[in-house]
Amino acid sequence: MFIAMNRFKVQKGSEDAFENVWKSRDSSLSQMTGFKEFHLLRGPVNEEEGYTLFASHTLWATQDDFIAWTKSENFRAAHRNAGSGKVHYLGHPQFEGFSIVEGA
Repeated sequence: MFIAMNRFKVQKGSEDAFENVWKSRDSSLSQMTGFKEFHLLRGPVNEEEGYTLFASHTLWATQDDFIAWTKSENFRAAHRNAGSGKVHYLGHPQFEGFSIVEGA
């Protein structure tokens, strides 16, 4: 199993717009081989730096399945409007990929 995560620092005040982008996008993850689940996570607010931390979290059967997703037309379509709109980010998303060693 493989977990793919992207962390986003969303400027305070843009949280609802950020969540709406994810809720209204045309996702076709469920059509992809090896896709298991998706979660959008809201983390802590960093008052000092003025952002809320978010993470997108996907679970895949294999890392190869995830890589195939990133090279697919479905991926390009899902990310076509990324970065547009009323969401203000502090920096670029930070990707983290993990192979599951043990689970229950």
